Amino acid sequence: MRNELQDEPAFRWWIKHTLRRKKYMLKAVKTRYSKQAHKFGIQVPQSVEEALEIDRLTNTTFWFDAIQKEMKNVRVAFKFLDTGERVPIGYKWIKCHLIFDVKMDFTRKARFVAGGHMTDPPSTLTYSSVVSRDSVRIAFMLAALNDVDLLAVDIGNAYLNAPTRERVYTTAGLEFGAELQGQSVHIIRALYGLKSSGAAWR
Repeated sequence: MRNELQDEPAFRWWIKHTLRRKKYMLKAVKTRYSKQAHKFGIQVPQSVEEALEIDRLTNTTFWFDAIQKEMKNVRVAFKFLDTGERVPIGYKWIKCHLIFDVKMDFTRKARFVAGGHMTDPPSTLTYSSVVSRDSVRIAFMLAALNDVDLLAVDIGNAYLNAPTRERVYTTAGLEFGAELQGQSVHIIRALYGLKSSGAAWR
């Protein structure tokens, strides 16, 4: 649609059907997420306020600790504006929020994501390449033939190592702390949820 291909003969016959299916799929995913109230028998909150209320009712700090851990990790992605400082021209406001989950070991997990659906599609490439399955198998085979030990690593919050290509900002919520809540915040790193984050990390 963005490249105005919907009127081309090769696309015209199926594009309406595809867009209709896209709407149904997005609606189903949103409905399923909003209805998931429990996982492994543990209540999963839908907001920061609900997470803190669950901690209060259960006399625990599991969700609070998960929020604090995530916000500490993503702190490098933000630049806070001083009181009264205006947002530069050309920056677009987007909504950000926390997504909550329960891991296999019952550890509470919080992930801060940006509302990339509120931004315009980037004009540059957003594809992030991944290693192929065959390449991994070849590496394993070569290691076995040459008696070489293999090491694996998981890069936590990988996207945050790259600067963002998009000019966006948000408003700090309760998850940032009472002293920062309500302040305008520049997003300066490739935050999860932004359209260009995958390509920026690549």
